[in-house]
Amino acid sequence: MATPVRSNSRLSLAMERTDQWIFSQDIPTDVVVVVCEARFSLHLFMLVAKSNYFRKLILESKEPVLTKIDLSGIPGGPQIFEKAAKFCYGVNFEITVHNVAALRCAAEYLQMTDLYCDNNLAGRTEDFLAQVALSSLSGAIVVLKSCEDLLPLAEDVKIVQRCVDVISLKACNEANFPSRTPPNWWTEELSILDIEFFGIILSRMKRRGSNALTLASALITYTERNLRDLVRDHSGKCTKSSDSDDPGLYARERELLQSIVSHLPSEKAAFPINFLCCLLRTAIFVRASNSCKNELEKRISVMLEHVTVDDLLVMSFTYDGERLFDLDSVRKILSGFVEKEKSMGVFGGGDFKESYPVAMQKVAKTVDSYLGEIATYPELTISKFNGIALLVPKGARKFDDDLYRAIDIFLKAHPNLDEIEREKVCSVMDPLKLTYEARLHASQNKRLPVQIVLHALYYDQLKLRSGADDQPAAAATRSQLQSDVSLVRENEALRSELLKMKLYVSDMQKNQGSSTKGASTRSGSRKHSFFSSMSKTLGKLNPFKHGSKDSFHMDDNIGVDITKPRRRRFSIS
Repeated sequence: MATPVRSNSRLSLAMERTDQWIFSQDIPTDVVVVVCEARFSLHLFMLVAKSNYFRKLILESKEPVLTKIDLSGIPGGPQIFEKAAKFCYGVNFEITVHNVAALRCAAEYLQMTDLYCDNNLAGRTEDFLAQVALSSLSGAIVVLKSCEDLLPLAEDVKIVQRCVDVISLKACNEANFPSRTPPNWWTEELSILDIEFFGIILSRMKRRGSNALTLASALITYTERNLRDLVRDHSGKCTKSSDSDDPGLYARERELLQSIVSHLPSEKAAFPINFLCCLLRTAIFVRASNSCKNELEKRISVMLEHVTVDDLLVMSFTYDGERLFDLDSVRKILSGFVEKEKSMGVFGGGDFKESYPVAMQKVAKTVDSYLGEIATYPELTISKFNGIALLVPKGARKFDDDLYRAIDIFLKAHPNLDEIEREKVCSVMDPLKLTYEARLHASQNKRLPVQIVLHALYYDQLKLRSGADDQPAAAATRSQLQSDVSLVRENEALRSELLKMKLYVSDMQKNQGSSTKGASTRSGSRKHSFFSSMSKTLGKLNPFKHGSKDSFHMDDNIGVDITKPRRRRFSIS
């Protein structure tokens, strides 16, 4: 073999390779090897010396002289074939963890094995894999990453299997006995892999005994790296929008997210609930499959007692924070949690209606605060507001102060509601379960329906009669409450007197100019009309005559349960 004098070009890009790549000026080239757009002018006898593939081509060729060979299907493309050709010519080149898998596959493709020639390319790459590439976790991960474009040949030569075995073993060791800081550095290394290889490694680690928290740590890091623009906390600013109807929009992210969810460990509580809420918000945004969203909703409902208001807000708002998503997921999560608590109460031998667990009470308080946060948004209708509030059993709330705050915010943000609609919003609250401060605020709240205000005052009047009070300073509280009730009673009396005077003046104006006898007769009639009108008017002002208005059959689809006060034989006074 003539020693090559020089290489006319060392171009790194495959698209720029031409027939200028000539190793020898002494012996003319006799074959052109085409690899995609690159053309290599070579000596056929040099290739045959190392490659059984070229030898078979010559033997099986029907042409008298083989001058052109198409190798566009070789693994690794023009760059890897260039190194394989250099090996045939005895030209040195560097084998690295980035190209060793491709070189091993190319050697298999070109049949450059030790069976055909001693110290061939296949044997050289195998030695590098065993002694260098697969001796460390980082090296094995890089080799496995390079195999993503070499399938299925990389699996046929067992590179993928060996990499997975090495990575799973060393990752388990690092999880149990970290060798460097930070302890979870290996999860960052794994996150460069394709989701299929990543899932295979997780399965192998679980088979080796890794616990759910270790697997969850790797999954969280992988998700945050590969869905960086979507999985983020609620405070993050993002201008993404899901208004487009293009089914191909975010197709890659959707497939990746669904694959990630499918690899979640079976242990429901292995992940932080805020991470699951971020995943669910992303699933809603990219329009993931129903099975993907249902799985996330079930996992969140299992540990809902650990949820915070911010967690619920994460999966409720769009990324720009300007609009609410459909709240179906929140309703499903709450329903699942309530059903779980009910079943646990039944199997535990307790009475769910009489004694609500601490977890349920905590969730009720969180939901009420959550309603207060979303109440200002115009797209939140009465049915959606009531639908979420009514999912929590009323007995789970010791006091309805937080719910009253949410209702007050909703009424303030929706000032165009009529009396019936405002009553329907307030129907989810029990006025008798408000603390004294909340009742005092409600008695002066002009946004509340009159019935709700009177219920609160009536309850305070009954407590005064019984001598009971829920405040430590009972005497001061009783005095303040009596003053409030007296003020309301005086206002009602003044209103009645004003109405009486208006009716009287109206009757006098209508009957001016009548005769004395006729006036006398009509006067009796007017007196009768006056007392009848006053009786009807006062009857309408009586808040306890007919109880609360029933708004069960309103336009919204969700039924409302309004507790009517029992009829009493005594008045407020």
